[in-house]
Amino acid sequence: MVQLSKDLLDDEEIIGFLKRNLEFKEVYQKILSQKVINQVAEERAITVTAEEIQTQANQERYEKRLEKATDTLAWLADQMLTSDDWEAGIRERLLSQKLAEFLFSKEVEKYFIQNRLNFEQVSLYQIIVPYERLARELFYQIEEEEISFYHAAHLYDIDPKRREQCGYEGKLYRWGLKADFAAIVFGSTPGEILSPVKTDQGYHLILVEEFIQAELTPQRYQEILQKLFKDWLASELNYRLYNA
Repeated sequence: MVQLSKDLLDDEEIIGFLKRNLEFKEVYQKILSQKVINQVAEERAITVTAEEIQTQANQERYEKRLEKATDTLAWLADQMLTSDDWEAGIRERLLSQKLAEFLFSKEVEKYFIQNRLNFEQVSLYQIIVPYERLARELFYQIEEEEISFYHAAHLYDIDPKRREQCGYEGKLYRWGLKADFAAIVFGSTPGEILSPVKTDQGYHLILVEEFIQAELTPQRYQEILQKLFKDWLASELNYRLYNA
């Protein structure tokens, strides 16, 4: 590991670099956001205990494979941090999570129910080609079993990654697709090859592997919780910036 010294740079150089690279506003807003979190948490008597910080620190050491105290100290030095810096960062992350739970844990299920359709997923394969004629030729060849969908994708798709994956696009949320395209995809039958669909990307041949029903899993719970919290924080920050 390369050891760097904090003394190589002063605060003005760091701030200047952030400004020149158009990163100053982002960092500035993150700092203000943390101040809002700290203030609101204090108003609601939300705290983080030393035991909670230690538990999280142990978890992070495990994830980073810092098995010995000397490993942790070397990692901190490489990150130009003190143990107090690290623990302060852990405290802020835990405080943010606790405040999110306090404010929105009772809203997650309601949000999920109201937006259930958006959380439906589809396991999707598709071929995108630039020309309608080519799309129709491939469609008929696949229908007549002259070529498989996957081999056609490997040969003709415009996207190199999708070619490598024989047309596999992945598991996609309904909300991640444009409304008209989502209606076509979610209105299809798994295993059916749809006739070419035109979008601004080109001409699509679509194959749905399966539909995945929306469930409020622990992971999705956290996704919704963090979205609600992020939206609230952005609104709160905006209000305080313009009413300072």
